Order: sequence, then C-alpha cells, then structure tokens
Amino acid sequence: MHLTDIISDKTNYYLALEEKYGAHNYHPLPVVLQKGKGVYVWDINEKKYYDFLSGYSAVNQGHCHPRIIDALVNQAQKLTLTSRAFYNNLLGEYEAYITAYFGYNKVLPMNTGVEAVETALKLCRRWGYAVKGIQENKAKVIVCAGNFHGRTTSVISFSTDPSSTKQFGPFTPGFSVIPYNDIAALEEALSDKNIAGFLVEPIQGEAGVEVPQEAYLAKAKALCKKNDVLFIADEIQTGLCRTGKILCCDHENVRPDILILGKALSGGTLPVSAVLADDEIMLTIRPGEHGSTYGGNPLASAVAIESLKVLKDEGMAENAERMGALLRKELQKIDSPYISIIRGKGLLNAIVIKHNDENAAWKLCLELMKNGLLAKPTHGDKIRFAPPLIITEEQVLECAGIIEKSLRVLD
Repeated sequence: MHLTDIISDKTNYYLALEEKYGAHNYHPLPVVLQKGKGVYVWDINEKKYYDFLSGYSAVNQGHCHPRIIDALVNQAQKLTLTSRAFYNNLLGEYEAYITAYFGYNKVLPMNTGVEAVETALKLCRRWGYAVKGIQENKAKVIVCAGNFHGRTTSVISFSTDPSSTKQFGPFTPGFSVIPYNDIAALEEALSDKNIAGFLVEPIQGEAGVEVPQEAYLAKAKALCKKNDVLFIADEIQTGLCRTGKILCCDHENVRPDILILGKALSGGTLPVSAVLADDEIMLTIRPGEHGSTYGGNPLASAVAIESLKVLKDEGMAENAERMGALLRKELQKIDSPYISIIRGKGLLNAIVIKHNDENAAWKLCLELMKNGLLAKPTHGDKIRFAPPLIITEEQVLECAGIIEKSLRVLD
C-alpha cells in the first residue's frame, strides 16, 4: 500500500506544514484529526475512526466528556492561574478530594507526567537523606529495564531504549537498572544500603504492554518494606481505571509509598499530574525547594476533580475489566498466523506481530486506519489496543472485526 492511496490533498497540506515548521521528534500516522467525541475521532475529511490509543491513556473518560468540558469551560471563565504565590479557592478542595480518593495524607500537584516522575524522584532522595539517613549524594533509585517514565534528561538517564539516550549524554547518576518482573534481581539490588526507592510501572506500557507475573508487585512492595526502601508506582498510564481497577496496583492490594498520576487526571483536556504520599515523605520538602508556576492552578484543579468523579460515577473500572476481557477473547478467536502474542489487563492491551517484513506492524496500522480504527506500533512489532473506557460490547465486537479484516493486508 502506498501512502498516496490513503492521504488526500487536504491531509497532505497539514502534514507538509508540520514537516516544514515542526521539530521531527514524532512519526505519526498520516491522519489529521479535527474532532473527537466518546470513543470516536473524525479527520478533516469527516471520516470517523475508533480511537484505540486514547492519547496514551489520557482520554480514559472518552473524548470531550461533557461533564469534564463543562468544568473546564466554567472555571476558564472565572480564574485560570494564580501561581503558587497566592492561595486560590480550588486547590485546597482538589487536594482534599484527591487525597481522600486515593488514601494519602498529601498531594503535590504538577503538570506533565514526567514532571511528576521527577518530583517523585526528588521526594524519594530527600526522604533517603532526611529520614533513612543515607549519606549526602549517595542515594540511589532502582529502576527496571524496558521502562518508560518520560524524556527529561534525568529520566532518560535510566532508560534502556537507545533512541532515548543516543547522543543525549552526559547522564544523571544515582540509578540502578535491573530486569523487569524479576524479584530475585530486585532482592539482590536492595542489598545496597544506599537504595532509597524502587520506581516501577505496574505494567510497562511503552515496552508493549508487558504484564508482570502475578504477585510481582506485592512481592516487590514487601521487599521494599523489609529493606526500608520506598515503593514508587508510576501509574500515569496504568492508573485511573485503565486496567480494570482504580489503580493497577489495586489488583494486588499494593499501596505505593509514592503514587504518580497524570494523563487521564484531566480527561485529556490539559496537562495535570500529581504525586501522592504520606506526611513522613511529603513534608521533607519545604517552601522554595520544589514547585511549578502552573502546578495546582485553579483550572486544573476544577478539571481534575470532575475527571476523578466521572471515573467512579460511570463505573469505568468495571467496564474496562469486562470490555478488556471481551477484546482479548475476540482477538484470540481471530487465530491469525500474524499475531504471536496477545496480552493485557483491562483495556490496556497489545498484540505482537509475527511477520518476515519488519514494517508489518506499521503496515497493519495503516490498514486499520483505512478501515476506521486508529492504533500505533511501539518498538517495531507491537501494537497497543487501548480504547476509551466507555467503549461498549457492540463497539468492541465491531473493532475486533476491523482488526480481523485488516490483518489480511499482511498476506
């Protein structure tokens, strides 16, 4: 299939604009979207698609959820930003709501997901020095190979993906990389008395929805507690009902010492992230030592409260559990020679493509696009299937049919 077969002149105009004036740091599918509602998006030619990426889990509640948009518009007409130099009437309400929602003493509000990760790392290090008693500048954080926590300089310093690290050094020290889903490796790494924390994704999303063995998180948390080390969960993609529970850690009844949230915290309307912890950890940071001009702004606070309410009010965790099981069942029934692995939890799923052509996953995504479903490859041969959590049984069945039909392009 040639791109010229699926790209209109109108679409090409917008692709050319980005090619000429934008940095070339992404390789998107050649579709130009202009509208979204629920599980659907429409391109500039008014073609409708199922969104099977959900903004990397940022639009769990569906595109332009009316309650979230109402909260956004109403607050935007009153007050959007004060900075943290002054109090505003919504931040305290948001802090009270989200800490009760997840069961923590305190929250530190930020904007992007990677800012929240950086915040959690700073909190962990400070706790390591102030509470655990690690010698200054000796604290280390254990991370996992295959991780994706963002792309700031410190965060790529512990990435094992060459595309994230090549010619971006020198890197930030203080991290120890171990294999993911390997309790023995974690136990060995924890023998170092300078370890302050263990940062982990409950499911590795960018790596291709790598789901660890049952009880991995519970065993890891127990080891961290035994060794006086903070268990830090990056639930930016896996949290907020995506995997069939409010948090992915809830599947194993694990309570992180530091919880990192983002993406769907705003229902996909603006950058909102958060770090939650109890007083012993959070109060080690004092005024002037960390912050953000936009973090905790009144607009974000209003939107985040409503986004969290919508998740519970509409039973999105329960729907993700049911619809995810149905989707995996339907994918298994396809019985395609080109699908070597189907894996996932809730509505965070992926397939691994088996084909002689190294571009097969990309070709399949182009065919899916042609047939009305948008998904994106990751790491070459893996395709994530993660629609908004409001998807219905009828829609899942229709999408499974689109996937089955589209796989024929690989014949």
